[in-house]
Amino acid sequence: MTVKQLSLPELVAACAELGVRHVGTWREPVQAYGVEKAAALLRDAGLNVTTHCRGGFLTAIDEAERAAAIEDNKRAVDEAVTLGTDVLVLVSGGLPAGSYDLAGARERIAEGIGVLAPYAAERGVKLAIEPLHPMYAADRCVVSTLAQALDIAERFPAEQVGVCVDTYHIWWDDQAPAQIARAGAQGRIATFQLADWTTPLPEGVLNGRGQIGDGAIDMRHWRGLVEKQGYTGPIEVELFNDGLWARDGREVLAETAERFTRHAV
Repeated sequence: MTVKQLSLPELVAACAELGVRHVGTWREPVQAYGVEKAAALLRDAGLNVTTHCRGGFLTAIDEAERAAAIEDNKRAVDEAVTLGTDVLVLVSGGLPAGSYDLAGARERIAEGIGVLAPYAAERGVKLAIEPLHPMYAADRCVVSTLAQALDIAERFPAEQVGVCVDTYHIWWDDQAPAQIARAGAQGRIATFQLADWTTPLPEGVLNGRGQIGDGAIDMRHWRGLVEKQGYTGPIEVELFNDGLWARDGREVLAETAERFTRHAV
């Protein structure tokens, strides 16, 4: 998504030029290209798929909507298997229309994961609950902190359900370092993502993730925290940014790789 302006073949070519050997996939472009076709393209290029994004949106109250969400998440798991990754990232979902019940929404997420986790585990896929910054709680994700994510994840075996640690969403939380330690002690850090916090935020706030080094987040600090807990997996950079999307995708990818080396290594 950092360079969503590139088609999948263009992304593969750009990664080859820059020596990037890992990529996190998103469902929409993969589905548009064709899941099997995308898997073959990435595999033939020697690209390792780190995670598949996104499942989740499990907060609906209506039973038919909940059943449809479960089936869609099962399809996401199957896509992850086809793409060759063992992590599906979950953006859990916001408050249903007309509801004020945050606790109830979080409980429905846990119930949905209770159905999905065994299905995913049978297929070798781990679910990664991603907490999103509280500004997204109403419409996108009622799981706002690592503590909340872990409270849900801990209902399930660590090999089935973990968490996604994303700097953009947790950097403000003074409890986050302790929660990273909590996650690490249980083997629940499923993936680690970087994006910077820049202001002013854009209207709608969704596409406000800053390029690494442009904002307020100390990337080396957060990388040190997760690696102290034994995390040795891939580190993803996930930027939703209209300004970056308006630029040449190869240029943005090269810049992102350089910024990662300068600010996170």
